[in-house]
Amino acid sequence: MPKIRMAQYGTKHGHARGKLQAMLGNPNVEVAGVFEPDTERRTQLQADGSGFSDVHFYANASEMLGDDTIVAVASEGSNAESLDQTEQIVNAGKHVWYDKPAGENWEQWQGVIKTAQEKSLHVQMGYMLRYHSSFRQVTDWARSGFLGHVFSVRAHMSTNVSEDARVRISQHVGGIFFDLGGHVLDQVVWMLGRPEKVTSFLRNDGGSVEPFKDNTLTVYEFENAMAFISISALEPRPMARRFEVYGTEGSAIIVEPFEPGYNIRLCLEKAKEGYAQGEQIVKIDGESRQRTYELELEAFLATLAGEQPPDRPLSHELLVQETLLRATGVI
Repeated sequence: MPKIRMAQYGTKHGHARGKLQAMLGNPNVEVAGVFEPDTERRTQLQADGSGFSDVHFYANASEMLGDDTIVAVASEGSNAESLDQTEQIVNAGKHVWYDKPAGENWEQWQGVIKTAQEKSLHVQMGYMLRYHSSFRQVTDWARSGFLGHVFSVRAHMSTNVSEDARVRISQHVGGIFFDLGGHVLDQVVWMLGRPEKVTSFLRNDGGSVEPFKDNTLTVYEFENAMAFISISALEPRPMARRFEVYGTEGSAIIVEPFEPGYNIRLCLEKAKEGYAQGEQIVKIDGESRQRTYELELEAFLATLAGEQPPDRPLSHELLVQETLLRATGVI
């Protein structure tokens, strides 16, 4: 594979540093540079030796977006910036490796995808769990019918965030659910499709930074299934994160911690495909968070090179965001 010139737009997303390191470490990528619109932050990053100090920083966005040798851009602005920045990238005719979520303007996001389709551009969302071997195994079992009819999915993905982070996230409807919920919804709708009904409980139970929604539960109803996602910003460390899929012929639970996810509790009604009847622990190699970023990038590059179709169609990227915004009440 010939080297692909890539750049990065923004640095304020929580995954920005890791995504840059993935690009710098990939032998098929030449990192052309980074544009950070906040000059104060740019100066800080260039000075603190945190991984950004050795890369070229563009003086303005047009210098980066107008460079025809740059084929693709990692969109790593904050959640409040990233959709506008991604729109600029697509309008400039460049593929996008876009970190989640896709903003709060549903019409704008639909327009970005329409433009990408018209320009034959690849847009890949940065949901790292779709590249995690434990999640891939569980979703493959669910989609293939190995677990029978999947009637229930339960996920818990809480965190604990600082006061500064709560202030920043509070500008988004849905609070901590808007910030993290897409990771799990990416899995749920890949297995079950578009929910018929969404019911949300978005609360402020921590008593600070009202109206920051710091304790959330969302329920998704499908024709013959339900899914439950709970996300809080209040949980003491180390957080308990779980992912559970229940079918009529078996269940699969990623034993916490689900990153790196070394163990899956599989329970089967009958022995099949080399697995025993009843309960067993399936060992998985698992991946670090940084490794999942690298796997994301490898898939992105393979699609650009024509070596594989996208792991998720653009219709799926739209569906995840629509479901997220339905849960937060934006649409």
